[in-house]
Parts: sequence; C-alpha cells; structure tokens
Amino acid sequence: MHWNVGRVRITRVVEMETVGSTRFILPLATNEENKKLPWLIPQFATEEGRLKMSIHSLLVETPTRRIIVDTGLGNDKQGRNVPTWNNRNDPFLDRLTAAGFPPDSIDTVLCTHLHVDHVGWNTKLVDGKWVPTFANARYVFGRGEYEHWRDHSDAPDKLAVFSDSVKPIADADKADLVASDARLTDEITLMPTPGHSPGHMSIHIRSDGVEALLTGDVAHHPCQMGHLDWSSTADSDPRQAAETRRELFSRFADTPTLVIGGHFSAGRIQHDRDAFRFIAVV
Repeated sequence: MHWNVGRVRITRVVEMETVGSTRFILPLATNEENKKLPWLIPQFATEEGRLKMSIHSLLVETPTRRIIVDTGLGNDKQGRNVPTWNNRNDPFLDRLTAAGFPPDSIDTVLCTHLHVDHVGWNTKLVDGKWVPTFANARYVFGRGEYEHWRDHSDAPDKLAVFSDSVKPIADADKADLVASDARLTDEITLMPTPGHSPGHMSIHIRSDGVEALLTGDVAHHPCQMGHLDWSSTADSDPRQAAETRRELFSRFADTPTLVIGGHFSAGRIQHDRDAFRFIAVV
C-alpha cells in the first residue's frame, strides 16, 4: 500500500498481521466495547469486535532521501516476552526488496521509539554477530529515548532488545542522536509525543501544501481515538500517553492530514463528541 503526500511517497510493508489477541496490549478494548464504535468496522475490526493490527515498516521517499520508519521484530532474536517473537525466520527483507526497497538502497533508518517491535530489523545475525541490516544508512534515534534505554534496560527482555537491535548500531558508529523536535529534511519534522515511551516521537510530513502524520505508538489502534483513556499496557506513563493522544489528535482532527499508525493503516481523524473517530483511506 502506498500514498502520495506532495512530492513524498509513503509505502507500507507488513511483517505481521493479527486479528484479535490484543487483550494483553489493550485490556479495555473488549469485543463488546469495540462494537460500540461502528466506524471501526470493517477496516479496523471485525463484525465481532476483534481488532485488526499489524507490525509494519513505512518507507518514506522524499526527493533526496529513502527512509524506513520503524523496523519491526526482525529474525533470530531471543529473549522476547512474546514466544512467537523469538527465533523468527520471516522473509520480510524479500518483501521489502519486492516492494522496490532493497536494504542497501535505504539511506536513513528512523525509529519513532526503541521498543521491541520497532527496532528488530535494525540488525541481522551474520556469523554469530549482530550487524546493521541497512549497511548504507544512518540510523536516527531520539537522543532522550536512546539515553533512557541505554541507562534503564535492566530487565532481561529490555536488555535483550537494546543489546541485539540498538547497541550494535551505536557500536558501528551509525547512530545519529537527535532532538525529538528535529527537522530531518525540508519535508520531515519530528514531533515529541511522550507517554508510550519517555522519548517517543511522531513524524510530521509536509510537501507542496499536503500533510501526513506518522504517529508511531501514540495509539496502538484507532479504538484509542474513541477512548483516549484506553492506554496500552506498554505505555511507560499512561496519563501522559492519554494527554498526548488528546493534544495530537486535536491538532490534526478535521483536516485533510493523512494519518498512519505504527500498527494500523491510513485514515483521517475527525472530532466525535468529546473524542475522535478515524476514517480509513484506501
């Protein structure tokens, strides 16, 4: 799937899709409650109220850059809390190449945050060593996000992620640590959107008067637009996450801005009483 935003082109390449089984990440989003948001169906939920989600990367082509935003789970990883995320052998790089983005053609890797399902393909295992997957790219991390996980990855699962998917990038001198409001190109500006993680960033794209917003994990699913207080179990600060959702969605609601999530596809935000709804764009 791809979308044009002025002279910028965005392509979504999926690593994994799921239906249901989201109670561990969004415990308040029961099937019964989801059915009370009929605008979710059928694009974002089934008739039974089971949520549709994906783990994907977004490829952003500007006139001067080829950027991959977030890199999913990766192969051969271990120490993940979700059993099926360990020792994966998925042809994601083949799908990336088939979509027109061979790894060597990527010049920038941009991570909205450094959670397990957003950094996995930063590295690949070669002869027992983790090496950068995108050999010709600079990897852009938010400075605050990087420093937080560098200094607070004591839990075994967090240590595993940092050790195999983030630290090897820094060790290879390929990491660029930037402010969470940095301007990367003429078209791309980062936006600080903390709450899900301490240094979480969203991505604002503007080209030829057209705008897009890549939200990362400000919301894991559009149901959180209808219920701003439905925080994810992975949110580091649920109260701040809810405040960030309200502020970010208020800014872009009722505008033509194309919005794409870290785990859901494209749409536009509309005000809906004291919250919001999401209208799919195909």
